[in-house]
Amino acid sequence: MFDDNFREDAAFKDETPASPAEIDAAPSLRSGRRFLGMTSIQRFIIAVLMMVMVCALGMGCLLVTGKIGLPF
Repeated sequence: MFDDNFREDAAFKDETPASPAEIDAAPSLRSGRRFLGMTSIQRFIIAVLMMVMVCALGMGCLLVTGKIGLPF
């Protein structure tokens, strides 16, 4: 029912670059440190969005529990 060669199925069959220009460009794309395949700008945007979500959820919880109130 299941194949035992999952690594062979998942391997990329066409890993050779097509032209010399791609051979020179390939190391520059992989030279930087990447976390989950994201660039530094993408990681920064995710971090800012997470901070805004935590602040909004925290304020919502404080409003629901009555620890703070709206001025009107």
